[in-house]
Amino acid sequence: MTSPWLLAEPSSLCSSTFLPLNPLHKTLTKPSTKPYAKAPPIRSVLQYNRKPELAGTTPRVVVITSGKGGVGKTTTTANVGLSLARLGFSVVAIDADVGLRNLDLLLGLENRVNYTVVEVLNGDCRLDQALVRDKRWSNFELLCISKPRSKLPLGFGGKALVWLVDALKDRQEGCPDFILIDCPAGIDAGFITAITPANEAVLVTTPDITALRDADRVTGLLECDGIRDIKMIVNRVRTDLIRGEDMMSVLDVQEMLGLALLGVIPEDSEVIRSTNRGFPLVLNKPPTLAGLAFEQAAWRLVEQDSMKAVMVEEEPKKKGFFSFFGG
Repeated sequence: MTSPWLLAEPSSLCSSTFLPLNPLHKTLTKPSTKPYAKAPPIRSVLQYNRKPELAGTTPRVVVITSGKGGVGKTTTTANVGLSLARLGFSVVAIDADVGLRNLDLLLGLENRVNYTVVEVLNGDCRLDQALVRDKRWSNFELLCISKPRSKLPLGFGGKALVWLVDALKDRQEGCPDFILIDCPAGIDAGFITAITPANEAVLVTTPDITALRDADRVTGLLECDGIRDIKMIVNRVRTDLIRGEDMMSVLDVQEMLGLALLGVIPEDSEVIRSTNRGFPLVLNKPPTLAGLAFEQAAWRLVEQDSMKAVMVEEEPKKKGFFSFFGG
């Protein structure tokens, strides 16, 4: 008996498994004429033998949403955003969660946010003053909508966020390649505001029925708003539960939602450690499984590519004592 699982076959990339083999591994294992004092750092650019080609017109405005809270939207925004920066693209990440922002914590930038979009709209500061540049990767910048435990003015809505995106396009430093919008949970006014300027969406979900129900509802709302380019990331996938038929497989999720698959992120205990340290997974050395999966999702996002799940053999269930009696 076979069960759908999360091994991946990207449609145009050079790999054919869930964690694509690095084609440079063979060359790295050959004896080199130039000895290294220590091993060279692992970078996402070395994941393939070429740099990804940016598809579409810039800036690519991508909203990362889910509907249900706690599925990993902010974690995805932080790790995909920094992966894009490591690939050489300029990225602006906007935390659109009003009053409950967390993106600055995951990036370790909470002590450097002095101004927000609210101060920019009120004329208290310039836009470049509200942008927080990451120390590790200077082509990655963070922009927060408001300060914690604060409320937006009544006039703030989708049009204000559209103005903000247009201002980022016209700034003197140049137009960013990607604008990532971390969408708040739910489908209320904050959700509508966050998706207004976007032209593509990444839907983050987990393989449980409650998250899938909310994800299906959000998909319909995105399509009603005119966003047709929707891809999904399946987060917190556990191999053992899928093999034991205790968790839905990635193919089951695809069948229910009918969306292109951008990435599959395995369950990883390192996520909690990286969150508490303000150090995203993709910067870990050595890289973790979840960090590598985020890097590959960022690669596919650049080229507007997708992946597909394949089948693996399922472990036979162990028979208990009462199996002799048909139990």
